Amino acid sequence: MSRRIVAADAFGHVAVAMGGVAAEREVSLKSGAAVVAALQAAGVQAEGVDWADDPVAVLASGRFDRIFNVVHGRGGEDGQLQALARAYGIPVTGSDVLASALAMDKWRTKLCWQGAGLPTPSWRMLESPADVQACAAEGIFPLMVKPALEGSSIGMSRVASADALLPAWELARQYDSPVFAERWIHGREYTVAVLDGEALPAIRLETPNAFYDYEAKYLLDSTRYHCPAGLDAGAEATLGALALAACAVIGVRGWGRVDFMQDDAGSFWLIEVNTVPGMTDHSLVPMAARAAGLDFGQLCWRILETTCSGH
Repeated sequence: MSRRIVAADAFGHVAVAMGGVAAEREVSLKSGAAVVAALQAAGVQAEGVDWADDPVAVLASGRFDRIFNVVHGRGGEDGQLQALARAYGIPVTGSDVLASALAMDKWRTKLCWQGAGLPTPSWRMLESPADVQACAAEGIFPLMVKPALEGSSIGMSRVASADALLPAWELARQYDSPVFAERWIHGREYTVAVLDGEALPAIRLETPNAFYDYEAKYLLDSTRYHCPAGLDAGAEATLGALALAACAVIGVRGWGRVDFMQDDAGSFWLIEVNTVPGMTDHSLVPMAARAAGLDFGQLCWRILETTCSGH
């Protein structure tokens, strides 16, 4: 658990890292603006820093005492920002270098979960057209085709037939990433935010789209969020414990969000973990925090506290 901070000046000068150069840049800028406003309203000396603008010079300047990281995707969520901050001795919110790099890679995350005996859907790597053809010949549909190194559902496709598999693979491989096809889980979708070692209330997601894609996450008003999620106490506890176990295997700390599917038999399946989740008006961690009694400003404060000694 992190050390609780009472006075805003104890945080010093805080750089809210946002933007960057990844595909999630625009979402990150929105997250960053919201965090800056919340921290400043709480009296914190917070300043937004676009991580695309020479981050080495930013850290080398010695102006900042800690970093609140909301750079989604590559460069911010994959260990690069964390390694740079460590080199300059500056505390940063969220997971360390190893956990960030692992969690950013959906394939290696699944390997870790599988090795630890945690439930995650079976998958097959698609490295070539021959792999795609072999996968199609198995006739196991639907599948979810994913680039392993992107977030916000970018480059992902739900594939219902063999004819659609090659186009989905070609789309996913545009993102300079390993690609895999994952068994589709029929059922309900949930997400669980984790804050400083505790699981927040689960959220059930409902979208008219084929799955909870980028459009459903950030653009559509028709996406529905259910929190409380409608689970009984036992299932809610099981889901929270599984989220904490999934984070522990990867080494996630500070905060994060774990995504699940629940199949028709009621079993939960781990899909991925996000170490720098969105903090926009459509984002899920603030929603779960509200259900736990924390407003957005209190959530930002709690996340920032995890950079202090005792974390």
